[in-house]
Amino acid sequence: MCADVIVAEDDEKQAELVRRYLEREGHAVRIVGDGLTALDAVRHQEPDLLVLDVMMPRADGLDVVRVLRAEARELPVLMLTARTTEDDLLLGLDLGADDYMTKPYSPRELMARVRTLLRRTRRPGGAVEDHVLRVGGLVVDPERHEVTVDGDPVECTRGEFRILAALAAGPDRVFSRQRLLEELHGFDRYISDRTVDVHVMNLRKKIEPAPRRPVRLLTVFGVGYKLTDPAKAARRA
Repeated sequence: MCADVIVAEDDEKQAELVRRYLEREGHAVRIVGDGLTALDAVRHQEPDLLVLDVMMPRADGLDVVRVLRAEARELPVLMLTARTTEDDLLLGLDLGADDYMTKPYSPRELMARVRTLLRRTRRPGGAVEDHVLRVGGLVVDPERHEVTVDGDPVECTRGEFRILAALAAGPDRVFSRQRLLEELHGFDRYISDRTVDVHVMNLRKKIEPAPRRPVRLLTVFGVGYKLTDPAKAARRA
């Protein structure tokens, strides 16, 4: 699967290394060295993927992601960072990054992450396989990246949307935190299960009438989470 990739990295040696590995897999690569140039490149080129360093001049990677998501640009973003604290990683995910790799990283693992992101966001021949998911008054439209609750639109980050779509595809099925983490990023030894908990907490604020007493997005203690139709649950009770 060949793709147009922008690599935003101010370390020339790192950027060249990433370029070589990407081009070896058949991708077209453009290197930029600062955050503002990365934004301009995305707006003009509309790439399939952005590989984005966090620490860059003129605008850092977190600001770049914040602006791109505010502009409703849906391209996948893989962030590279020397920061290792969980709060830093969660901030990037909450802003809308799709995956994180912590420096130093294996170039082979980086390519595996790239392949995973491209598979999840591109369909061969342009075919659309997604369909609208409904769980009671909650509607998730993967093709349009839209969520409504009882007809009212709900704004979700990409991470929140992926968790919600996974849960909505299997209503009343219990998903472990690890399963939801894989839905988000694939296997990542740098990010804990708390990533999922943060996304669930934020989702409850958006889809529940009383977030502290959820009726849709439920915790199954010791197992994980499930999405249910509160009206059906009430009838069963």
